Amino acid sequence: MYPEEIVQPMKEELTEFGFRELLTKTEVEDQLKKEGTTLVMINSVCGCSAGTARPGLLMAVSNTTKKPDYLTTSFAGFDVEAVQTLRQLMMPYPPSSPSIALFKNGELVHFIERHHIEGRSAQMIASNLINAFEEHCN
Repeated sequence: MYPEEIVQPMKEELTEFGFRELLTKTEVEDQLKKEGTTLVMINSVCGCSAGTARPGLLMAVSNTTKKPDYLTTSFAGFDVEAVQTLRQLMMPYPPSSPSIALFKNGELVHFIERHHIEGRSAQMIASNLINAFEEHCN
């Protein structure tokens, strides 16, 4: 598990923007029982998380009219129980961090794995997400 002093600034980059942390299995399950769309970022200390994933995610949410109903996040290697639960719900995709998932009425409808983040610009990630929002969000 990562030390809190390392993880906290990376968590705050999303929570200060309005993302709600999912810290436990119960919080994940309760969130995904809600009707509507839930965006989940499995955040990480990985350089691609800071370099493109978080900036691309924030760019997407800021630059579209159709947005997920709920913005959420859990941190790999820190929010262990929540991330383990999310990864089960993201099957058949293998564990990936960072990663970004869009659920609609509890069903996974869009997923960006780490290998779709690495080597991509924040703008490319934002464009990918905006297309998913256009298709699945109101």
